[in-house]
Amino acid sequence: METLKMHGTEDTPVITLDKQAGIFEISGRSLPEDAAAWYQPVMQWIRDYAKSPNPTTTVIFKLEYFNTGSSKAILDLLYALAEIPGVKIEWYFQEEDEDMEEAGEEFSELVDIPFTFIALD
Repeated sequence: METLKMHGTEDTPVITLDKQAGIFEISGRSLPEDAAAWYQPVMQWIRDYAKSPNPTTTVIFKLEYFNTGSSKAILDLLYALAEIPGVKIEWYFQEEDEDMEEAGEEFSELVDIPFTFIALD
């Protein structure tokens, strides 16, 4: 399966989805004007990956900020990931960023995936 690598900008996160290396990470800021369209390749990759996933899959979220449209796209991603056995989420946030911590907690209540919350200094 081919690796998906999306290079980040000021308004879009860095996304690396690499089945072979076991790297699944979304990091940075997510403010694309059309979040559904921007995240479409990620959704397609996840659907393809779900057909033959690794035994365990840890998806790392290291987001600094995301807009409302991105919030919906992230939730859609989490719903797709919830269909894959052995998935878990690592949700990183800056220690002083209560909003990002709470956003992760809210997502964790909406999907049936184990979340680990990791505060960064």
